[in-house]
Amino acid sequence: MKKQKVEQIYEQLEISGMASDGRGIARLDNLVVFVEGAVSGDVADVRVFRKKSGYREASVIKFHKQSDKRTEPVCRHYGLCGGCTWQNLKYEEQLLHKEKTVLDALQRIGKIELSGVHPIMGAPEVFSYRNKMEYTFSASRWLEVSELQENDGPIDKRALGFHIPGRFDKILPIEKCYLQDDTANRIRNFVRDYAFEAGFTFYHPRSHEGFLRNLMLRNTRSGNWMVVFSATEDNEALHTMMAAVRDNFPMVTSLMYAVNTKKNDVWYDLDVKLFYGQAYIEEQMEGLRFRIGPKSFYQTNPEQAERLYGKVREMAQLSGNERVYDLYTGTGTIALFLARNAGFVTGVEYVEAAVEDARINATENDIANVLFFAGDMKDVLTASFFETHGSPDVIVADPPRAGMHPDVCARIAESGATKVIYVSCNPSTQARDLALLDSVYAVEQVQPVDMFPQTTHVENIVLLRKR
Repeated sequence: MKKQKVEQIYEQLEISGMASDGRGIARLDNLVVFVEGAVSGDVADVRVFRKKSGYREASVIKFHKQSDKRTEPVCRHYGLCGGCTWQNLKYEEQLLHKEKTVLDALQRIGKIELSGVHPIMGAPEVFSYRNKMEYTFSASRWLEVSELQENDGPIDKRALGFHIPGRFDKILPIEKCYLQDDTANRIRNFVRDYAFEAGFTFYHPRSHEGFLRNLMLRNTRSGNWMVVFSATEDNEALHTMMAAVRDNFPMVTSLMYAVNTKKNDVWYDLDVKLFYGQAYIEEQMEGLRFRIGPKSFYQTNPEQAERLYGKVREMAQLSGNERVYDLYTGTGTIALFLARNAGFVTGVEYVEAAVEDARINATENDIANVLFFAGDMKDVLTASFFETHGSPDVIVADPPRAGMHPDVCARIAESGATKVIYVSCNPSTQARDLALLDSVYAVEQVQPVDMFPQTTHVENIVLLRKR
């Protein structure tokens, strides 16, 4: 006879802290309990749904006391979407926890001596700050219990929205997202309604059938918008829908599409065709113009990006003669931002398309004292590369979440650069890399930056000086 599973409930558990993934933390005897939906200061009954050695994962079933650090989420999708984990936490509390996440990582993982720690730079706007959102069309939407109970007949399972966390095959339909300008909601809902009325099929992640697959919306602070569709066919129906978007939204100055017949939703490796307008939109930052194409990387919070780049420039303290290396340069934003104050800037980036954008951006802004190279960083950044292109005085590194390869850290340590400015979106991998550089470079300044309010993500800038 199969043994019946006993439900484990902890009553009146006091939440004493916050985890870096946004969950509340409680301590019970020798156990750590991670509680979904709880914040520091809550007292609640919780139900355990996962047991691991040394810790438990649980969800709230009843509050006895709600923390004064809480705030009411503005989004109706909060709790299911997963995109704004901390929308239930006051913004000043979000900043405190993000700052703590950075310092904990640097001290616990990096085990390095810190100095010059600055308070986190909060964002001026905590909503409507993103300039890019991506949505998925799906024939397999998430159905809530109430919907299943109230409907006896067939249910239309098509949806345009975000993936339910942990479920590649379920999409949550989004009515209103607060992270991008409300124009994005109007465009997305128009596209959804048009597709419903036209009877278009949405892609099914398991059967791999269906017409519409993805929708990307990008905008600039000047008010221009780019709309990119991904579909399984290039046909008249798709063109007619795009024409409807063009005719109803005059702010859309770039309308593009890609045909994706693969079994995954990644369209960045496909040919993107122009239907209307220009193949790019243009952002400005301190008088610099940056072309942003459908595949271009550009910081998704432009207001905070400008402040972040300003802090990098402040830390660099360039006199006009220095040779600067900008590693993981992307489309060259930091390189071009520093070029006006440097002698020469060399940018290195893995993605060839991004390097092409960087070269175009340099030409568009009449900046001649820059040179960009494409290739795997650990293969490009060698002793011979430094000999050919000059030894750096200052190195700026802004790697992806995975951080830098140990070989790259070694090359930086051998470079002779007086200063290294390390920008990271992942304090854990940043701390790991700083430990590798610690024998040569000492931490002089630490500056956390909140690029993504309502989420647990945090950016951090560290200034290193040669010992």
